[in-house]
Amino acid sequence: MGKTNNRNASFQKEFLETHNAYRRKHNTPQMTLSSEMTASAQKWSEHLCSLYAHSIYICSLSYILGKEAVDSWYGEIKDYNWSSPGYSSATGHFTQVVWKDSTELGVGLATDGRKVFVVGQYRAAGNMNMAGYFEENVLPEPSDNLHTPVSDHDPPCSPHHTVAKCSML
Repeated sequence: MGKTNNRNASFQKEFLETHNAYRRKHNTPQMTLSSEMTASAQKWSEHLCSLYAHSIYICSLSYILGKEAVDSWYGEIKDYNWSSPGYSSATGHFTQVVWKDSTELGVGLATDGRKVFVVGQYRAAGNMNMAGYFEENVLPEPSDNLHTPVSDHDPPCSPHHTVAKCSML
């Protein structure tokens, strides 16, 4: 039990740090981890796991790192239409990761031993599809930040920072 709790705490820390690394690239405020939202996201991930339904991120491996899920979501940046900002199911994970008005984050992680379900919850919620919201909240990277690693150990951003056999649903 302690090992699972340590693994979850490590996953949560890495999930938050990876969000904040990408948010720095877009000059948006850093997020904090909410224990209330994390408890809610955890319940939802366990519910999805029990149903074998679709979730925000599902992986056919039994264990992943927090960074892998966020990298996968951020990888949708390659499909974002900066000249016509707005919601798209192909880029909704990316836009939520960098959504400027979101300041709190909760994360849930559940596995059945074969698949991993990751759920992120955000306050304030992003992807508000109203006039001007995307322009105000999904800021482009300054040109000097383009394709720079989020840490000294990361390769430059590419559209394929995902784990094999994982998909976002």
